Amino acid sequence: MNSEISDAGGGLTLRRIREILDGEIICGEQFADSAVGSACGCDLMSDVLAFTRPGSVLLTGLTNSQVVRTAEMLDLKGIVFVRSKKPDERTVKMAEALQLVLILSPHPLYESCGRLYVSGLGGCQDVGRAGDTCHAEPDSAEPRHAELDSASRDDGETIRA
Repeated sequence: MNSEISDAGGGLTLRRIREILDGEIICGEQFADSAVGSACGCDLMSDVLAFTRPGSVLLTGLTNSQVVRTAEMLDLKGIVFVRSKKPDERTVKMAEALQLVLILSPHPLYESCGRLYVSGLGGCQDVGRAGDTCHAEPDSAEPRHAELDSASRDDGETIRA
């Protein structure tokens, strides 16, 4: 098996992720050969909790201990801190105790996610695309927002869905 690619459908090792992102591993080097099958790029931890699969890697600009706690709750394998933002010593020690890999990337969140995507690492909702997404969709067939029911054209005429 190629150590860069996961057995579970084309994921990447955390070591390969570090290379793709021109990053630096600051914690958990001994676990960097672990493979992840998906990634989540987000700064809102409630969204991470709602939409991220266990075993994924999280890319974020947040560096506080809540990011590590969120990773622990979801059994994530690593965290990439974008824009070379470095967590404090307490947060790094917490990650060490949880055997998490922490990576610093000089790139912004959007570019970091894009680099991983074009390298074959999908987002949570890309995994098992045949309807198997990270989160349950509402059972209702109703539109999510009233503005989706109709739209106005430039000439003022209303278009109904």
